[in-house]
Formats: sequence, structure tokens, C-alpha cells
Amino acid sequence: MVGALDKHLPLPLYHQLQSVLKAEIESRKWLVDEQLPNETKIAQRFGVGKITVRQALQKLAELGYIRREQGRGTFVARRKFDEGPRELTSFTEEMRRHDLASTSRILGQSVMEADARVSNALLLPLHAPVFVLKRVRLAAGEPMSVQTAHIPAAFVPGLQVTENLSLYLVLQTRYQLYAARARETYFATVAEAPAVELLGIPAGSPVFSVERVTLLPDERPFEFVQSVVRGDRYTIVLDLVKPGAAPADSPASPLRLFPGGSACGLGWAG
Repeated sequence: MVGALDKHLPLPLYHQLQSVLKAEIESRKWLVDEQLPNETKIAQRFGVGKITVRQALQKLAELGYIRREQGRGTFVARRKFDEGPRELTSFTEEMRRHDLASTSRILGQSVMEADARVSNALLLPLHAPVFVLKRVRLAAGEPMSVQTAHIPAAFVPGLQVTENLSLYLVLQTRYQLYAARARETYFATVAEAPAVELLGIPAGSPVFSVERVTLLPDERPFEFVQSVVRGDRYTIVLDLVKPGAAPADSPASPLRLFPGGSACGLGWAG
């Protein structure tokens, strides 16, 4: 069953359920202001208890995906701009949060041998087979970034990505690969070919070169992404906290990017 939960995963069931329901909302299975099934029906569908359902719905409410009305039920909420994301998110999700139509143009996808940089990032032997997906990511038709994702081929047999479909949604529903956390590294540089042509910006324009390694709940790396992001559409904002001042369970979002003055993060993948 698409969206089935795996009780053998180290990822808590409520988190798995949250991810599945979030993906269904993003895919417009339920539209804005549409009512979701009640807790009993959701629990029966996924074979979990009502406490698990309540935890998942509470997290979705905190993220702004749903609103819960006393005596009426749970409804899909209209996402609003905020100060930036507080969790690992996909490009598709971030654009949708801000009512921007996200699209992709696939430049190529194939299985290739991992070079030294990719094999080191994914903890693979040199020349191990990896699935490589290269895309231009667009928001409201405007190119925002050129992105190359590398995934161990053994994790995704037969993977073929279609345009404008979230990669993370495919990885979760088809391969049960759930992103738990990621580490990103940012470099300030200038645009060169072919990014100049693909992004439609002058040669020498400021861009961010970004590398990210995404980890599964068991800490295995399953994705290495290299991106070139337009510097004229994003500003880096750092939240600086004095040591010992933040609660231990505070959301970790040390770096955020804001396109065109509107809040949006670069924790992108699918």
C-alpha cells in the first residue's frame, strides 16, 4: 500500500505518518480548506493508535499544513510566509509554502560510477554505481538553481524521475527512504557555464555553491546533492544563539535563505 508505515524502521510511527500525510497534502489529495478524515479513520487506514495519529496531526498543525477546529474537525490550511523553515524540506514543499508554482526541467538521469567526491560523501567504494539526477529548479517559471543529486543505486533500483514530481515523495513512498537530517556546506562564488545559460544570468554573477549530505534515521548517508543557486534571489540569514541560552530541543535552523524577500529555505532535494 502506498504510504504504508514500517514498524521496523527506527523512525517513530508518528513521524512516518506525518511525512505521508504531508506528502498527500502537497500532492493536492486534499485541497485548501478541505476536511481530512477523522482520527479513527486515519488510525484504521494505517493500523496505528489514535495517540500516534494525534501526534502526527499536532506536528502538521505546528508546521502550518492543517488547522484543527474544536467540534468541527481537521482542515487543510493555507500556508503562510514565516521566518523560514524549521526542518529539512524539499524545494517543492518550500515553493508551495509560499504559493509559488515549483517546476523542474530534467537535464539528465542515469546510473554512473561514483567519483572520489561522491564516494566519500556517501561512504561508498570508489566507482560504486550511483543514480545521478540533474535538474534545473524553477519557481513561478523562473530558474532558481541547478541541482545534481547522487543516490546509491542499490537504494533505488529502477528509479526514473518525472518532471515536477518531488524526489523525496518518490523516495519515501516507493523505497521507504526517509530523510532524518542533513548537513549543508555553502560557498560564495561566481556563475560560470553551464550555470550561466541554465539560470539565465550574466557570467560572473554571484551564486551559492551548495553541497548537502542527507542521512537516514540510522545515520547512513543516502543522498549527496550539489547545487548552484542564484545569489541575486537569495540572502543568507544566520540565527546566532549564545551557548547555553537555547533549549536542548529547540528546532535547528541555523541558516535560511529568502528568495525575493519572502521566507524560503534551501534545505531542498525533491
